[in-house]
Amino acid sequence: MISCACKPWVKGLVFFAVVVGILGAMIGYDRGFREHSQPAWTSATPEMRFKYGSIGAEHDAGVPYWIFYVLPRIFPDKLLQDGKVAPGGYAALGVPWEQGQELPVGFTKKTIGFPRVANNCAVCHTTSYRVSAETNPVLVVGGPAHTTNVEAFFRYLIDCAKDPRFNADILMAEINRVTELDPIDKLLYRFFIIPITRQRLLEREAQFAWIYRPDFPDWGRGRDDAMNLTKYFMIRAPMDDTFGPTDMPSVWNLKKYDWARGHRMNYAGDSNDAYSVIMDSALGLLGAAPANKEDFLGQVKWLHTYLTQLPAPPYPFPIDRARADAGKPLFAAHCARCHASELTGRPLPLAEIGTDRGRLDSWNKGAAIKANQVVREMGLDRRGLVEEDLQGYVAAFLDGIWLKAPYLHNGSVPTLRDLLEPVANRPRVFWRGYDVYDQKKGGFVNDTPEAKRVGTRLDTGSRGGGNQGHEFGTGLSALEKEALVEYLKTL
Repeated sequence: MISCACKPWVKGLVFFAVVVGILGAMIGYDRGFREHSQPAWTSATPEMRFKYGSIGAEHDAGVPYWIFYVLPRIFPDKLLQDGKVAPGGYAALGVPWEQGQELPVGFTKKTIGFPRVANNCAVCHTTSYRVSAETNPVLVVGGPAHTTNVEAFFRYLIDCAKDPRFNADILMAEINRVTELDPIDKLLYRFFIIPITRQRLLEREAQFAWIYRPDFPDWGRGRDDAMNLTKYFMIRAPMDDTFGPTDMPSVWNLKKYDWARGHRMNYAGDSNDAYSVIMDSALGLLGAAPANKEDFLGQVKWLHTYLTQLPAPPYPFPIDRARADAGKPLFAAHCARCHASELTGRPLPLAEIGTDRGRLDSWNKGAAIKANQVVREMGLDRRGLVEEDLQGYVAAFLDGIWLKAPYLHNGSVPTLRDLLEPVANRPRVFWRGYDVYDQKKGGFVNDTPEAKRVGTRLDTGSRGGGNQGHEFGTGLSALEKEALVEYLKTL
């Protein structure tokens, strides 16, 4: 019989190793994966929750906070607008930023092991407007984010990751200038967080390849290429030659959409109902299946309830009531058939509207089937995307129309007054994303030196940017057009 009793020092060493392993696992979990609640202020009111509350995107799509913080300090040369360096850090992207807030509207901060920054729905659905160049901006939640350059933000993160300066030595030197991390976080950032973040950002480059194509114009402020985002991120489709930029939509008063009456969501009617749109948009922000399905569904339900009840914003400036009264019968004669009838909220044939078809070509029945399958495989239930080829664009509801500029699905007409002109008389080139409101024309100032400095140039002769079609009311006199615009302000 052989004795295998261990010597006391061996037992001690094993015990020590076990203790160290347990402590290491605890520290690793705490600093790498433990999820903390956001501060109470982020959900103190429904509006604050919409603007800053997490929807869970920090898990897979989040950027470590201190990396996010120092990127503009290291890479100011990569914040570009119309090919030129734009000063101001992330503010150069046109994001609405409230005074006193740490992050722009639509940017969330949550600690999952370490603080991370991600986005929620407000990043695309918060409008900024000013009375004049000297006044502070007014923010309207649920409105189209007409000032935000989403494409530039996507490119910025990727372009930073591709730069050899994105390394632990340079990033840690800059982080150490602005904060004092404890020894554990310093080690995690240097050897794990920075290298992994760079790798994850570089992995996105293939999915975003189409936004670097020289034959595709920039989206510019306030637009995205929504269905191509869905194709390349949700269903991982190979890149094709379609390009369909669209304006960010408003998402207030969603109760007006009634699925049972044939109403459809999105510009081309490719989604069945508001709940499906909210879920799919949230999944796009997450960039993966939800880490916590129950929490995710709770967020979607809350957003649906909030946006269903959120009223359209009333026109905040004086209205000439006599002129608006004169415009009401003009609206009934020239606009109501599509925008205040049984046709409202339903897709109309492209041949009838005549607008740019790029958005229609970027989506089809096969893509819808695949996208619905992906969501079902996540164990999520919704009516989903309409499994049909697209025929035209939805006749829009006009509540809050005063704040939805620029107009048409691709944002190719700057003001309501311009929309009442024949195509040949509409601006061929203008600048998007300036937030001083034009009370006379109904839209945003778009051609002054300051608008040109701040905004992004849209050439309506560019691909996906056509301003043709929707020539309704164009035969009215100048006084009648002014009266009609005045009435539209009341909706």
